[in-house]
Parts: sequence; C-alpha cells; structure tokens
Amino acid sequence: MQTLESFKSIFKDRIFKIPDYQRGYAWQARQLKDFWEDIVNLPQDKSHYTGLLSLKEISKKGYSGDNWTAERWLLEDRGFKPFHIVDGQQRLTTFVIFINEILNLIKAIPENDGKSDTEIYIGTFSLKQIKEEYLVVQKPPQFLVNTYKFSYETDNPSFKYLKHHILGEPNAGSIMETFYTLNLENAKQFFYENLENHYRLNGVSGIEMLFRKVTQNLMFNLHEIPDDFDVFVAFETMNNRGKKLSNLELLKNRLIYLTTLYDEDELEQDERFILRKDINDAWKEVYFQLGRNKKHPLPDDDFLVAHWIMYFQYTRQKGDDYIRFLLEEKFTPQNVYKTTEVKSDSITSISEVRDLEEDDELEENTVVDSNINRPKLSPKEISDYVKNLRSAAVHWYNSFNPLNNSSLTNEESLWLDRLNRIGIAYFRPLVVASYIRTDITTGSRIKLFKEIERFIFIAFRVGRAFSTFRNSEYYKLTKQLQNGDISIDEICLSLKTRIEDWLSPETSFDYQPFKSYIGRHYKNGGGFYSWNGLHYFLYEYETEKVMKNGNQKIDWTLFVKSEKDKVSLEHIYPQTPSNDYWKNAFINETEEQKNLLTGSIGNILALSTSKNSSLQNDSFPDKKSPLGRFHKGYTDGSHSEIEIAAYPEWNADAILKQGLVLLEFMERRWNIKFADVESKKDMLFLNFLPKD
Repeated sequence: MQTLESFKSIFKDRIFKIPDYQRGYAWQARQLKDFWEDIVNLPQDKSHYTGLLSLKEISKKGYSGDNWTAERWLLEDRGFKPFHIVDGQQRLTTFVIFINEILNLIKAIPENDGKSDTEIYIGTFSLKQIKEEYLVVQKPPQFLVNTYKFSYETDNPSFKYLKHHILGEPNAGSIMETFYTLNLENAKQFFYENLENHYRLNGVSGIEMLFRKVTQNLMFNLHEIPDDFDVFVAFETMNNRGKKLSNLELLKNRLIYLTTLYDEDELEQDERFILRKDINDAWKEVYFQLGRNKKHPLPDDDFLVAHWIMYFQYTRQKGDDYIRFLLEEKFTPQNVYKTTEVKSDSITSISEVRDLEEDDELEENTVVDSNINRPKLSPKEISDYVKNLRSAAVHWYNSFNPLNNSSLTNEESLWLDRLNRIGIAYFRPLVVASYIRTDITTGSRIKLFKEIERFIFIAFRVGRAFSTFRNSEYYKLTKQLQNGDISIDEICLSLKTRIEDWLSPETSFDYQPFKSYIGRHYKNGGGFYSWNGLHYFLYEYETEKVMKNGNQKIDWTLFVKSEKDKVSLEHIYPQTPSNDYWKNAFINETEEQKNLLTGSIGNILALSTSKNSSLQNDSFPDKKSPLGRFHKGYTDGSHSEIEIAAYPEWNADAILKQGLVLLEFMERRWNIKFADVESKKDMLFLNFLPKD
C-alpha cells in the first residue's frame, strides 16, 4: 500500500523505531546541505517529493518486550501504531533534528525569555504541542516516562546521544560516542547555525515559514511492507539508493537476517536472542572504535578488509573480492538452507537399568545408524566471527592511535608510532593479529614491530621495492598467526630473510637502486630532498639524540605539516646561494658539483620550528645565530641543528662529513653495512671530493 503523505501526517498516531539491522545516522555535509536547500528554496504553495518511506508495522508480540516499555502506554491506551523504519531513517532523523533546532532557536529569542513551552508559539502551535507531535511525549499523570516518537529499538549509543545531546534530556551520564554520534552532532550544529542566519535575515516569520514547509510541504511516498515480505532483503535493496550502505553496514544486516533463518532445532529462541545481541554488541564496539578519534575517524571498509585478511584466506584478486566472499560465499542464506549430512557412528545404547536383584545383566538395544543434517554455516561460526571482529576493532584503533594510549606499554606505543610515521604499508593486519592472540607476550610483539619497521625502511624507503612486494606472503602469515599456526619468531625470521635481497654475500648494502632513484630526483632539481623517506630518516636521527640527551624539540605532526612559504627541512647551503658568504665558501666547485652538494643528505637539516623560506639564503653564521633574533637559530634549535652549529664553516667538506655521519647512523639504526667509505661517498653523490 502506497500513499503520498507529509511529515505532519506521517507522525500522527505513529511511533517509529530503527531496528537493530539498520545502521546509525550517516548523513554528512553534502546531504545536510541538500536537505536545507530543498526547504529554503521550496515555494510555500508547492509540495516537494522527498522520497520513499518504507515501514513495517510491529505486531503486539513484537512490542511486548523490554525495548518497548516506554511506548506501551501510547500503543495500548491511545491507539498509536508501532513501526520499524526499513527505508528512510536518515531523512526522518534529519527531520527530528531540524524540528528540534527550530524549537531551540525560537525559545532562545529574547522576547521568549522566561516563558514556558505552552506560552511560546510557532504560528498557531505551541512548543509543547510541537514537541509532543514530533519529538517526545510524557506519560501522565506522574510525567516520569519520556516516550520518544522516533527512537532506536536496541541499546544503541546513537539513541542515548540523540536523547541527551541533541534533544536535551538531562542527566545523561557517560555516553559512548561513535562515528554516527559525530554525524548527529554535526547535523545539530549545521541546522542551528543556518537557522540563526535565516532568522537574522527573515525574522520569526521566516522560521515559521520553514516550519510549515518541512512539516506540510515535504511529501513522502509512504509504503507499508506486508507481513509476508522479506524485510531484510527489502532493506538491502532499498538502501542501494541515496547514501549507500557501507559494506560493513550491509554485513551487519546480513548476519542478523541469517539468525532468523535457522530452524528451532538448530537455534533455540534464547540462543537466537543471544546471537543477535552478540552481533549488535560487536557492531556497537566496532563503530565506537572507528569513531573514537573524532578528528580522524577510521574508514569502516578499511577495517573490514583488514579483518577479512586476518580471519579468512587472502586472495590476490582485486577490487571488492573481500565483500563478495563475505556476502556471496560465506554468510549467505543458501549456506543456512544448505545442509550437510553428518553420519553418526554406530552406537550401542543402553536401556533403562532394571532392578538388579531381578536381573544382573543390562539389556542392549539394537545398533542404529542415523544421519543428522546440519546447516553448512553454523550459528557458532557467526558467533565466533563477530566476537573476533569486535576484539579486532579495539586493536585496530590502538594501532592508529598509540600515543598516550593506556592500553599499550611505552615501548609498544613507541614502535607503533614509528610504524605509523614510516608508513605501515600492508602490515597493519599482522600487527592487529599479534594482539588478538592473547598468548603472545609484549616482548614478542616489540620484536615483530622492530622487524617490520626495518623491513619497510630497507625494502620500501631505500630498496625502492613496489608497494605490493611480498604482501600476499605476509597476509597469509597474518591468518596463520591469528590461528596459532605460526610463531612470532618464525615471522621475524621471514622478514629478516627477505631483506637479504638488498644485501650482498658480504652483507654490505646494495645501494645502487636507491642511488638511481635519487639520481632521477637530481634531474628534477630535488636530490635527497625529494626522497619520500627523508622526514622519517631525519626524525629518527633526531630521536636518537633525544634518547641520549632528553628534551624533545621536534613535533612530528608539525614537522611533516605543509605550510605555505615555510620550511621544516632546510638546505643549509641554499638552492639559490646569492649571499656573498655562500659564493666564497663554494668558489672552487663547478655548477654541477654545487647542485650535487645542495641536494646531498648531509646538507639537509631538520628544524625544530618551521621558518620562512626567504631566510634560507642567509649566511651560515646568521643561520647559526640570526641577527636581531627574530627567529630561532641553529644554536638554540633541535639537537640536529645544535650539531650543525658546532661546524666552524659550512662548505663541501662539511657537507660530506655530515653525510657520512648520517650514513653511519643508518648502518647503526637499521643494521645494514656499506662496503667502505668510498661506497658511502658514491651514494651521497660526492665521490668527486677528496678522500680526506
């Protein structure tokens, strides 16, 4: 049955709940802007088609549980009807937030100060009437129960957040925040700011006009889904429109759907309830962890791919093979309907024991062969999967946010931070798997992190291997590690062995691929300055000095932040050396040699604070101790700057000397070895300089 109805009509005598298979609030800036513009630009005498709203009426048995306690008085005493929202919850949530912000704005107008909700009007409707029609009704006569016209059926952090942080119910207590609650807060702020601006331009009458438009002129194609229709299939199909469901959201719906398909003899009602709760709890935890860092929420599909690699067999196929496996091969209705035959062994069963005084022997029944049919996908497989997914989400968050993390030791935080800074590549699932295995010690994990970091630096930052180098091998080892089929020591040995590709039989480092890579950057005017591992390398050099001397002076976030006309990596001998000091210091070098010296790594310095690029041409004495002291000089900068300030002059010999110091650090830090000093000079592109 389909009818065209306004919001005002839709909310009359209906209560809406978002069922547990639904996602949370997913609308972001683009969708909010479209909603706002639709309302503002809609002529007051016109209707606007808003889309399809699909509802499934809940039977009396369906709302008899604890999840409907606060609503039952409206259903039984006042004849309201309860509905699950199958499609359209994003728009209904937006509508509820929009109405609430209109009420907040009108109530905040100075002329309404001190007035109650029954004394303030929007048009001919009091605020109390509007709240009760669209938002919340209190049960008389004690008025202790708040019944929300729109809510979530399960214990979802989004509803608690909606009630307390959006709709203003007091005494919230602690609330779990997720990516979805962040979207709710953003929508509230978006509408309040735009309504304030609209009020300044158009006054109260303008706000009243928006209220009439949104409640009366926005029209839904209302569709009630019949009882014999598969609501889960409808949900998947309908949500391919608008802001599409993520694969993680689709998977949750699929798993809950599967719990409804098992026969009673395979999954009893209590077990079905527990399994469904496990699924909901897992997704609640996943979305809490993914949205835990509000400034940097983690993409849900990235997490799902990583967990698939950990939990199932990785393949080298491209694209969406992981979700095709999960939705089309593993967690399918066919695997529930499709049964496997389990042939029991011949069993000799013993009949009830008779009175031994009458007969000292036990009577044996005849031998019976029986076949037991079980679903190909068992409920336990679903339970194990979602529990593992839930556990992995915690460690997934920790791997991205190791600093000041009380769940990690100081050394774990240090090495996880290093992995994030260097670019963890395809090793994050392996890192997470090391935490899922509770029998792995902290010391073993640190050993693994060190070997991964060394592998990444040598293979990718220096060896110039392709980003997919050996990824299939380590994805497979990830699954083996989680299953307990391989040890940390075995994985570390594998990582060490693969690095031998860059070491000669004499264990000296084969730097030629790296030199060729830097040589290409020299042709483009960059040299070592364009190396994608330079920030990490120089930061680690600075870190070694911090370990010895204390007093960290470089903040990684600011160090790698790009600022217009400012630098955090400086050419000591500048690229445009117009200062007389530089002309005299490099008077004996050719233009080609000057170019090689400028771009060599010994001439590049990590600064404690970024400074204007215009200062790079200052003389070496002025860089060490600037005239006028308008900015920091090397003498009071980073540990690396202080080291450079100790040089009496800055010339070709100084650049070579500092370059050799840095390569000695590289040998020490990543356990590699160059054949001799001449090899190092060759890698620095400075073999034209004398030996001493």
